[in-house]
Amino acid sequence: MSSAGISLINPHLVFEKISLSEGMRVADFGCGRTGHFVFSASRVVGEKGIVYAVDIMKDVLESLKSRLRSEGYGNVETVWSDIERPGKTAIAPGSLDVCFIVNVLCQVHDRSAVLAEASRLLKPGGLLAITEWARPLGPLGPGEGKLLTPEALSALGLDAQLERVSSFELGDYHYCLILSRK
Repeated sequence: MSSAGISLINPHLVFEKISLSEGMRVADFGCGRTGHFVFSASRVVGEKGIVYAVDIMKDVLESLKSRLRSEGYGNVETVWSDIERPGKTAIAPGSLDVCFIVNVLCQVHDRSAVLAEASRLLKPGGLLAITEWARPLGPLGPGEGKLLTPEALSALGLDAQLERVSSFELGDYHYCLILSRK
């Protein structure tokens, strides 16, 4: 993982807040080409855990598969899915301890559907860790009209049986909102 990526969003700070540990089952919705959270989470959950790298872009998943094979990550599975279509992600319902959504909700059309899909896959008491932009960084990040507040996302989460646990600043440009599946 690049030091630039870590300095912008350090996944280990999120892992610490949610007590990510060995043996957990996690998914990263919209994992992206770099797999920023995927590779770090894979090391934390270890051989007894599993990480699902979920994305809608097939070329992104192929690129990740190649890196996973070459670097020997045996506990990561790539999953193609449109996370805006609840019921379509090929992960067993109620099987996840944690779901990560990093810089994705500001880009999708149906945020409620994404939260419903995450909720469907989480165990009761499972955690959804949403990392979003608090403010843009030059050309990076969403425009002012697309920034989402933790309060707005918490309200959307209620319809998906998700209740707010906490939120915290994550560097200079992001925040992390933690929701729990009821």
